[in-house]
Parts: sequence; structure tokens; C-alpha cells
Amino acid sequence: MWETRGNAQRYCRNTLVFLAVDKTRLQDLDDAICTYLAWESIINDRERLDLTPNQVRESETQRDGTDGVVKARIPEAYQWLLVPVQPDAKKPIEWKAYRLTGQESLAARASKRLKNEEQLIAKLAGTNLRLDLDKIPLWRGDHVAVKQLADDFAQFCYLPRLKDTDVLLGAIQNGVSAMLWRNDTFAYADSYDDDAKRYRGLVCGRQMSIMSSSMSGLVVRADVAEKQIVAESAPKPTTNGSPGSTITTAAGDVSGSVSDTGKPDNPAKANLPKRFYGTVSLDPARTGRDAGRIAEEIITHLVALNGAEVKVTLEIEADIPSGVPDNVVRTVTENSRTLKFTSHGFEKE
Repeated sequence: MWETRGNAQRYCRNTLVFLAVDKTRLQDLDDAICTYLAWESIINDRERLDLTPNQVRESETQRDGTDGVVKARIPEAYQWLLVPVQPDAKKPIEWKAYRLTGQESLAARASKRLKNEEQLIAKLAGTNLRLDLDKIPLWRGDHVAVKQLADDFAQFCYLPRLKDTDVLLGAIQNGVSAMLWRNDTFAYADSYDDDAKRYRGLVCGRQMSIMSSSMSGLVVRADVAEKQIVAESAPKPTTNGSPGSTITTAAGDVSGSVSDTGKPDNPAKANLPKRFYGTVSLDPARTGRDAGRIAEEIITHLVALNGAEVKVTLEIEADIPSGVPDNVVRTVTENSRTLKFTSHGFEKE
């Protein structure tokens, strides 16, 4: 049943879990169902049995009462959740059994227990997706199609069991927007041009969105994406028609020639700015939004430059006239240590 669907092999095996009945509760459920079916049979045969209206009403009352008993005993009986797991792709499937508790519906109980046991992932970080891409590996060459990834996560039990496809799309968006995408995550492209040997619509290090209705994009290796970015952002040399000299042009540059000795005739390019600094105040109620815009509109352009070393420092100043409660002091101090602040502390006037 788990490996096949009808006469065909089951494809999306990593989307299945099973409810199983407890043997000690099965008899009670069978008795309730048999009683319900008996009263239902009596009502259906009321003309042949020549039942009076009062007897029909009594039979319907008994049937409805037994129906309530059946509904109550189903979740009592089906209290086991069977989950196929495969920690290692080279080893066979294992089955884990979890007892369900609570007063919710069976589906709600099962979902809650799966999340608690980390057997159902409702949110996936881009860094974790990168680990799965490299570990298995899931790459198909220098990239992998988003649709192919969705099929992989639905099919293979050694991958995390995702709540739905939106979880995967969220992980891709999270990974592409990461500031450290070069080392920790990946890039995204609309498609690959085989003739030009380049990715169309390449996106990295900034916010983007993928429509759940469109699964035609590609997840691209970070090193491959960076090579294309560097190649397409580098200035292209062109000849000026005379032997031994070239004119190098780039957006914002003043053209200059190079003599046969290799020394620039025009020193304009040597005087290009080589450092940038900036300070900005963020709305504390919308820090995530403002930081995202800064990363997209400022930092992305700088980190894309060849050999650029970009440092980003977040500075926080807070004045609280009424004073900071002890529990807030402890929480902020501990979180600052956890997040590896280089300096932090509270001051008294």
C-alpha cells in the first residue's frame, strides 16, 4: 500500500503517514459499528417488519445515539501514527510509531505530533536547503530546477517531510535573499541559455518572490552564479584602431589609452573611488523591512564588485526614561551574548 498505488508504483511516498488502530480498542469500535448497522437495518426494513411510527422513532433515536458512540470511539481506537523514516539514503526504510493524544481531530493530532517530532517541516531555512542540496546531492550539474526539487522532497524519505510546496519556495526565497549567499546558500535564475552559456534573470543577495503557480525557475550554485556576475560586471576592452593601444570603457569611467609600455596614458581610472561608507537610521518598528531594502539597493551592488570586502555593522542605541526592568535586562543581555555582539551593555545615569 505504501510502495504502490493501485497497480502502479507510488511516487510521492514522502508525503504519506498512516493512522493505525490500537488492538485493545478495536473490539469496542467493532461493537459500536455493528450496533449502529443493526439499528440502520431495522429502520430500512421498517415496512417489512411492520413497525409502528413510535417504533420507527425509537429505532432512529437508538441509531443516532450509536452513531455518536462510533464517532467517539474512532479517535480512541486510531491512536497510533506510523511514520516512514530513512535517516540514510543507503539504508532501508524504518517505521516509527507515535501515540496520539489530545481532544482535537485525528488530523490535527497527527499534524501536531509530527511537528513536535520534527517529522513535518512547516518552515525551512535557506541554509538548511543548501545542506540538503550538497549532502545528497540534489544538484543536477550547476543548477537544479525548482520543480525537480519539489518532486525530490515529495518522493524521497531521506529528505525532510515538507508541509507543502510553499515551504520549499519559502526556503529558496530565504536563501537567495541571504547576505552571505556566496558561502551559505545559492542563487536563482529564470532559465538557462544553452547558446549563450549564461543564466537569464539571475538573482542573488536580494529579496525576490516565486509564484507557487510557476515552478519553472532554477536554483543555481553560488560559485557558478558569482562567476557570471563577475564576468558580466567586468569592463570590456576595445581597440581604438592603432596597434599596441587599447581604450577601456566602463559605466561611469573616463576612457583612457594604454601605450606599448603598459602604462596608462590617462590616469582617470586610477582616481576612481575605492571606499564607501554610510550611516542610516532605521525605524525600530520596521527594522526588517528597512534592512532588506538597504541590502537590496546598496549592499548587493557593492558585494558584486570584484575583490570587494564589505562589512556591515548594526548599532543600537536605546533611551528608556522609565528604566529597564530586570527581566528585560537579563533577556537582552543573554540574547546579545548568543548573537555574538562585539559590545553591549546597560548604563545608569
